[in-house]
Amino acid sequence: MNERSFHRRDMLAFAFSAAASASFAASRATPGRAETTTIEESTKFRTPEESAVLPIIDTHQHLWDLKKYKLPWVKPGDLMDRDYLEADYLKAVEGLNVVKTVYMEVDVDPSCRLAESEDVSAICASGATLMKAAVVSGRPASPGFADYVARFRGDRYIKGLRQVLHGPNNPAGFCLKPEFIAGIRLLGELGLSFDLCMRSAELGDAAKLVDACPDTRFILDHCGNPDVQAKDNSAWKRSIDDLAKRDRVVCKVSGLVESAKRGAWSADDLAPYANHVIDAFGWDRVIFAGNWPVCTVTATFAEWVHALKTIVHDRPRENQKKLFHDNAVRLYDIK
Repeated sequence: MNERSFHRRDMLAFAFSAAASASFAASRATPGRAETTTIEESTKFRTPEESAVLPIIDTHQHLWDLKKYKLPWVKPGDLMDRDYLEADYLKAVEGLNVVKTVYMEVDVDPSCRLAESEDVSAICASGATLMKAAVVSGRPASPGFADYVARFRGDRYIKGLRQVLHGPNNPAGFCLKPEFIAGIRLLGELGLSFDLCMRSAELGDAAKLVDACPDTRFILDHCGNPDVQAKDNSAWKRSIDDLAKRDRVVCKVSGLVESAKRGAWSADDLAPYANHVIDAFGWDRVIFAGNWPVCTVTATFAEWVHALKTIVHDRPRENQKKLFHDNAVRLYDIK
């Protein structure tokens, strides 16, 4: 697949058709493979606050069309080995009052990175979907990174970049290489953020990276990727507390349910982790993220939302609104 194989006109055409067909798709009785939970199961986390549904901005929306994108990390036959399109997303979030989304890059093949960024920017500009902003893929340590990232100067929809750091080709300490640090500093100069998506044991590296890049804002994905089934989470807690001392770091409250035991988890299993990051970062530096469709390895989007609402249901409603909506508006400058 070459760089331009994912054509903007194709992506926009899909976006427009998806928005038009969403109500039809949502009315169909047969659920998608990733959303098979019954009505009874999907409502088991409902709280009294559901009677006045909070608006939600999903700051971690994945979408892909495998006919246009090449995703090297997707294994044949895996749950992720299918298209996840806008109509599928709208069906997954139906009734949850998701009002806007921030697209998150999907680790496409290098030949597709530029096309992915250009296409999602065009979708945001079209106003045809919930997508209002995007975080795109980039390789800060690569020789051509400066030229690549310069393309996004002045793009009102591209808010930041991400390179997944927990892949097999990125050993511990990779993000502290001089060339990587130089690339992250450049993001700060351009007013772009960097998403930290890394192994929990390497959060100390994240703290060092933040200190080395004083003008760049960072967003920690998935609460730092803890294992909620682990018997001892003290090391993760210490790392979170240390990272949270840096006021340029924001934490996405997400990724917790994915490490829970499928079919045998509850909101109580996730609560110690969600509560810890909220208390460490404070209500002004936490944002909700869905991580759909990856979350469907253990839960539907609705189950994750209801679980988090259950966890924070006794917190002031003003703070709940910050978590689910208001902080995202401010941090991503969403219009």
